Amino acid sequence: MPIAEDPGLPPGLALAWGLPVKTTKLGRKPSQSVEQIVAAALELADADGFEALSMPRIARRLGLTANAIYRYVRSRDELLVLVAEAAWGAAPDLASGTGDWRDAASGWTRAMIDRCEVHPWLCDLPVRGAPVTPNLLDWTEAILKVLTGAGLTPAEALGCAFVLDGYARQIGGMRRDLRYSTAAPTRSDTVAAFLLPRLRERGHSVLASMMEGDDYTDDVVDDDVAFGLDRILDGIGVLVAAKRAAEPPSRSRSREKPL
Repeated sequence: MPIAEDPGLPPGLALAWGLPVKTTKLGRKPSQSVEQIVAAALELADADGFEALSMPRIARRLGLTANAIYRYVRSRDELLVLVAEAAWGAAPDLASGTGDWRDAASGWTRAMIDRCEVHPWLCDLPVRGAPVTPNLLDWTEAILKVLTGAGLTPAEALGCAFVLDGYARQIGGMRRDLRYSTAAPTRSDTVAAFLLPRLRERGHSVLASMMEGDDYTDDVVDDDVAFGLDRILDGIGVLVAAKRAAEPPSRSRSREKPL
């Protein structure tokens, strides 16, 4: 039986945890389910982007009236919570790796980037606070276990996870924007012929040499992702090394066990 949701809970939280919630009174037997509403929203967003996530459009897709959809989810904010939970999906399995914290953190970040490749509109979803839904909490717990296992405090691990999360979303957003850009590519001969003399006039010798060498490009290739991610992990590695150096030798050795 549906429950009356605590008004102090964020929109969609109880539904995300699988608890049926009272919405408006149904005048007849419902023809859809919350799961079908979310599936339709995912299809629309994958096809037409974040702006497609409107209640009227989803209702039309399912053959519902504009008002009838509110029998299942009470607001767009509630729907966005459920759609985000479904789109991020299950957290990556980090326990099957090498046991090295760096490899596991890299795998976690790349898994986020991959999800943004599958659902590019995820980068447009507003972040309204710390994760509180099942899948997102699983993602958070996965990286926190990796980083606390390397010797960081929970607060330090959360701070590092925030940086990795931001990097993944930034890469996902850049790749999405470039994929759908209608601008002329920077790597074209026409653009290079136009810019090179102007770069030299301004004394931009580094940029000019990169453009001449075909190293100045619009693409965000895997090497670019790896380079940036490695620099972030290098920084976390300095913190991990400092923490381990301050530990007794016996405790430091115990952290070499697999995840």
